[in-house]
Amino acid sequence: MTRSRRTRALALAAALLLVLSACTAGFGDLKLRIAAGNAGGVYDTLAQTLASAWQAGLGIERPQVLQTQGSPDNVDRVLAGQADVAFVAADVAADRYKGRPGLAALARIHDDYLHIVVRADSDIRSVSQLAGHRIAIGSPASGVEYIADQLLKVAGLTGQVQTVTRGLDPSVTSLLNGEVDAFFWSGGLPTPKLAAFNDRGSLRLLDVADLMPKMQALSQVYGTASIPVSTYNQPAPVTTLVVPNFLVVPKSMPDDVAEALVRGLFDAHHQLAAANPAALSIDVHPGIETQPIPLHPGALRYYRAQKT
Repeated sequence: MTRSRRTRALALAAALLLVLSACTAGFGDLKLRIAAGNAGGVYDTLAQTLASAWQAGLGIERPQVLQTQGSPDNVDRVLAGQADVAFVAADVAADRYKGRPGLAALARIHDDYLHIVVRADSDIRSVSQLAGHRIAIGSPASGVEYIADQLLKVAGLTGQVQTVTRGLDPSVTSLLNGEVDAFFWSGGLPTPKLAAFNDRGSLRLLDVADLMPKMQALSQVYGTASIPVSTYNQPAPVTTLVVPNFLVVPKSMPDDVAEALVRGLFDAHHQLAAANPAALSIDVHPGIETQPIPLHPGALRYYRAQKT
């Protein structure tokens, strides 16, 4: 081999080595904090699975999953620089975005369904009949509490009911013990804990069809859906409110990081669905539907590459 050919070969080898080094280096120094929610909840379950998937796929230290009070807390942590990724209900995200447009979305992930629950033998048949009763409205500073406040407002029940803040398990226990007359919950269909509590048909859901026009006037993210009879062994299907959930990040996140996180999310679809059935709806096509929160440019680059 001549000296010039040897020189070219060495230069080519060096260039190849640099490319391979760049590929394997990836995002090795990246550290992430994911604002999730209550331990064992849907957000937390999906966040734990996603943290492991991002660790393996990006070659990074396993992201820290932060247990929080829920959606409002999660968004506030991202805006305050205390979290890098957050699971958040779309209505809460949209509300915060109005005053502090520092958020960007990676994806729409799964939808939650509003449950307003009374005892099966209760005389309460409509939301308006909650007046004068004691109601559990979710954990403090949670997405459930946010929706409950909104719905009670449009129903004209603000100040007409006594509210207490309790999570799902304490709410069911309090309802069955007679400590409260109803409770609010927002979750997937079915919510396993709620289905388990209702195995003897002791709980009943209230229909909110009459309030949906006012709720949708409050926020463009609210949708309407029916909860079938078979979901919770109910006497009849009920119309309820649906709210999407988003993965959000600060707008300042580098584009290549956001793109890699979105790719890792969809690559981990099967693991996420195995962790919680709510993730079965995670898909590239609805993933872009994050209005009014704009998609992060890095996320948009990923979706465009998928031709969505």
